[in-house]
Parts: sequence; C-alpha cells; structure tokens
Amino acid sequence: MTHRVLLLVFPEFQLLDATGPADVFAAVDEHLPATGRPAYLLQAISLLGGLIASSSGLAMATQPLPEPQQLVGCTLLVAGGHGVQRALQQGQLTRWLGQAGPLAARCASVCTGAFLLAQAGLMTGRKMVTHWRYAELLQRLYPGVEILHDSLFIRDGAFYSSAGVTAGLDLCLSLVEDDHGRDVSLQVAKGLVMYLRRPGGQRQFSAELLAQQAPAEGMMQGLLMELRKSLASPWDVESMATFTNMSPRTLHRHCQAELGVTPARLLLHLRLECACQLLEAGEASLKRVALRSGFSNEYNLRQAFSRALGVTPGEYRQRFCR
Repeated sequence: MTHRVLLLVFPEFQLLDATGPADVFAAVDEHLPATGRPAYLLQAISLLGGLIASSSGLAMATQPLPEPQQLVGCTLLVAGGHGVQRALQQGQLTRWLGQAGPLAARCASVCTGAFLLAQAGLMTGRKMVTHWRYAELLQRLYPGVEILHDSLFIRDGAFYSSAGVTAGLDLCLSLVEDDHGRDVSLQVAKGLVMYLRRPGGQRQFSAELLAQQAPAEGMMQGLLMELRKSLASPWDVESMATFTNMSPRTLHRHCQAELGVTPARLLLHLRLECACQLLEAGEASLKRVALRSGFSNEYNLRQAFSRALGVTPGEYRQRFCR
C-alpha cells in the first residue's frame, strides 16, 4: 500500500529539512519489488499553498493545508528553518498542527520544526530533540516538554523529533526501516552515500567541530584545550572562570558568543563526548568511564546519558562499541 507523507513548510524554511527526507522516501521504490504503486506518495503543504521560498532562496511548490481529518494514516513531517519564529508568531500553523497532529499515524519534526510541535501542545509530557544550539531555548519556552540535548532523533509514541538538518535523514531512514525492514533502509542509505545509518541514541554534538568553530584569536580556545586535557578534574563554572581570568558572567558571555553554548553546557558536552569515546573503544568498567570523563560516579554518568541521549551508558556501549 502507498503511504502518504506530508511535508509541512513555511517561508524561509530550511530546504534540506524537506528535500532530504523527501529523497529518502522517494528512493525506497528502487529497492522493492515492482508493484505499479509507489511506496510513498509525497506532498509538500503550506498555510495557503503555492511557491514557498526557502532560506536559500529556492522555492518549493506546495498545496494548501488539508483538513485535519485527511491526515488519518499519514506521516506528517514539519521542517525547521529561519522562518520558524515568524510562523510561531502568526499562529495559524500551530493551531492547525494542534488539530491535525494527533490524527496522523506519525507526526515528526526536523531541527527547529520542534518549536512548532511544542507550541501546538503536541509534545507536553513527551521527550523531544532539536539542534543542540536551540535545545536550551526550547526547554525554556516549553518547560512541560522533556528536551534531550544531544540525541540525533527520538520517538515518543506516535511523535518523532530529530536534531539539526541532516539528522532528519537518519530519522526518515528509521521510519523506512519500520515500514519495509532493515535491509531496505540500509540499501537506501547506501544509495544516498550515507555509508552508516546513525541510530537515534548517537550523539549530534562534536567537540572537534566546536573547536574548529571557536575563533583562533578568541577567549575560548585555551579553555577548550585545557578542559579536554583534564576532564577528570573537578571543573565547574567558577573554576573555568578562574582559569580564563574572567568573572562567571563574562565567561558566560564569551562562551555564548564564540561557541553558542553556556559554560556549564560546554563542560557537559565535552564530558559526554569523552565518555562516549571510551564506551565506543570498549572500556568495560562504567566506573572507570565515569571517573575518566569527570562524572565522578556511575549514577552521574547514567543520569547524564539518560537526559542527553535517551539511553543508558551500557546501551550506548552495546550499540556503538567498535
């Protein structure tokens, strides 16, 4: 049977948030027996229909929003992008989502599309992810939603959410696997030159990328290098401020400006990445992982993994140990 997939966009949406998932679903037919029917029927929708310009300037042809009851049995995918703030302020999309989302067989967001699902009231009491840069803002605005700060994508009942941009492809590959099995999902991934389909529990954050992002002449490069050398030390915001010769407030300002995260979040990210690397390398003792990454004990390590990735350290090691 053909499954309908509706891609919801708005002015200044992120083009890859919609076209990436569309290419994943469209590629499935190449790996299924010929039936004369496509596996997925794709349709882009927007508030009033017509050509909708993305943030890159390229436009997508869309149909107007369907009646909510027409979403029964469908997958609804909500894109993110620079225009999400205006879409939130206008309110029409979130009102429609509040009615249509619960009727869809699956309702999902990519990147900052998470804000639209949260504003629609669909994620209250549920777990959710978005791009790590916007996770704290999402949590502040919607305290009734449990935000996982570093997971690639997550499912909570019929609702799915994914992190920044390309994580939407990983999410859609997992939906293809649910519908057609792992072999088809892997074949689609290979065809799209996604040589490894990343499971949802894998982290989206990369300290290497963050270090590259930090200006060479900025204040944070030295702190980044020192933290990574000595994560087992009892660092906190006060000691980080002392190291950089700043007040905690000044450190917070520089860290946000140069790296896009708070000092506390930076430290947590670095410790999580260190722990993940140790687990991927096959470190057998969770106690040693906790000590070497700076979490001090197994309880703190488990809490951090659960909140950030939605898996336990043992589950992470089982999935990703080389």
